[in-house]
Amino acid sequence: MFIQTESTPNPATLKFLPGQTVLDAGTADFTTAEAAISSPLAKRIFAVGNVSGVFFGNDFVTVTKDDAIDWDHIKPALLGAIMEHFQSGDPVMEGESGSPAGHAAHDGPDSDIVDQIKELLDTRVRPAVAQDGGDITFHGFEKGVVFLHMQGACAGCPSSTLTLKMGIENLLRHYIPEVLEVRPVAA
Repeated sequence: MFIQTESTPNPATLKFLPGQTVLDAGTADFTTAEAAISSPLAKRIFAVGNVSGVFFGNDFVTVTKDDAIDWDHIKPALLGAIMEHFQSGDPVMEGESGSPAGHAAHDGPDSDIVDQIKELLDTRVRPAVAQDGGDITFHGFEKGVVFLHMQGACAGCPSSTLTLKMGIENLLRHYIPEVLEVRPVAA
């Protein structure tokens, strides 16, 4: 088994491509070892040490390291943990296989606008963000403000504010005049 790696815009996060499906549908985001209880793969990755986050997409795993360690010191152990997991035959997730390609539900007077926002996020934004090892989910729309949650490599990325403001906000405002601003939210 050969696992490729790619850098991401977040210098603390590396994208691992095992060459096979990680999650059949949706994503999974683990910000602590305790949160990884439902994932044998995430538990193995956190067990390496100096890991502050693990994120699964369809065909990739992103790992965020602690600032105290260099990639040169942790990357070989992470490659070994990921390879060992896929060769073991253990499931990536126990029970459910991650959260659906997620957006918070919204109904009410703005439901048509929210549907347009979700459509643009799903077709234009999320595929590009997944290329960088992350995901963005919709959390609400209120008085012209779109609330989004950044996950994986996008969470804590130095360029995430620029991505939100200059990229996503401009895109949404161009197609949906009712959108005035985009703001990040914590999970």
